Amino acid sequence: MSDFLSVEELKEIGFQSFGDAVCISRKASIYGAEEIIIGSHVRIDDFAILSGKNVIGDYVHIAAYSALYGGTEGIFIDNFSNISSRVSIYSKNDDYSGMTMTNPMVAERYKNVESAPVKIGRHVIIGSTSVVLPGVLLAEGSAFGSFSFINHDSEAWSINAGIPFKKIKERNQNILNLEREIEL
Repeated sequence: MSDFLSVEELKEIGFQSFGDAVCISRKASIYGAEEIIIGSHVRIDDFAILSGKNVIGDYVHIAAYSALYGGTEGIFIDNFSNISSRVSIYSKNDDYSGMTMTNPMVAERYKNVESAPVKIGRHVIIGSTSVVLPGVLLAEGSAFGSFSFINHDSEAWSINAGIPFKKIKERNQNILNLEREIEL
């Protein structure tokens, strides 16, 4: 038996759709598969969690222990992006002010949940243990160092790090030349 689900097993999960050469670990957790679209040449490693609406492009890697909580607004990951290990991405966030209650076991009328889509552009890389909050747009080619707190939009082709993240410098765009060599 393979460490990754077979095509037949992927069909049984009930994804909205999935492409060719999709490798999902048997140890990954999928919730709400009917809201998940997966492109081709996608790998999702051990103990990753996909929940709610997630739209994943081609040539995307989601590393071990990462969690994508798409909710109803969704997480949208464009082609050639990489989510390193232990990254958490949220399209929903509780109100921590104390004015309302939190957690999924409390009725919605007692909570104030912020929901907004997260959009991750082409060639984005998010370093290990980073956190992405709702409503963020990570522009094409932006890269984030480990432990980055991503709570606002990024500039295209930038290298970023920190809590909250700050732009450190420009990122080389040679990746675009390499992309042209890959058949989509």
